[in-house]
Amino acid sequence: MKKIIFFKQFAISSIILAMLVGCTNQGNSPQPNTTNNTGMTKTQTGALIGGILGAVIGGTTKGSNKGKRVLIGGAVGAAIGGGIGYSMDQQAKEVADTLDTNVNNNPNAASNPSNDLIVSNTDKFVKIMLRDSMVFETNSATPTQEASRKIAKISDVLKSYPNTVVQVVGYTDSRGSYEYNQKLSEQRATNVGNTIYNSGIKNQIFSKGCSFNKPVAPNDNPTNMALNRRVEIYLYADQNAIVDACVQ
Repeated sequence: MKKIIFFKQFAISSIILAMLVGCTNQGNSPQPNTTNNTGMTKTQTGALIGGILGAVIGGTTKGSNKGKRVLIGGAVGAAIGGGIGYSMDQQAKEVADTLDTNVNNNPNAASNPSNDLIVSNTDKFVKIMLRDSMVFETNSATPTQEASRKIAKISDVLKSYPNTVVQVVGYTDSRGSYEYNQKLSEQRATNVGNTIYNSGIKNQIFSKGCSFNKPVAPNDNPTNMALNRRVEIYLYADQNAIVDACVQ
């Protein structure tokens, strides 16, 4: 009988979890705001999902006082689930504030030529997009002094989040061979990553080049090509959250 009860609890929780995940992950692109179709923020959704799973685990473990175990399991799960969402939301806001901008989760923001700097976030990561034109001189992979100052501001925020994993990703337009652009994108990502590392933060930092993969606009004219030349800095809660930034 206990096995049947456990199965029912697990099945009900799985259905609720699937419904919530379906509401929060409408594709890979960031949503225009930080709430989902349920009217809940990512932090609230994470807390609810964690609370449900925690309560199920607490209710199905052995021991006396089942009601107490359910409450404790739910509370711990909610704290963990909500904490991750809060951390990503909070880091995005702090980075945006220090760079004198706002969190912009509009999926079309990257295709707007007026946006040289975009801070956005999902429930999995924070992303800071920097156009090449504001980071590097022409035919250079070394960040300018102005870019270095902006990167230093990002590093100052990261000092408060030493467990955040940093991934720096470089992108190019389609002029030249794939191999040439791969090396250029890697070099630019590495140099930005080194600038962050040399600020003295304790975070793990990875760099990656994507050549002209994942364009934000067709490489059919100079304006669109300029949009595709960019560096993106991803902030993750841990290594398990890292995505393949060349395709996602």
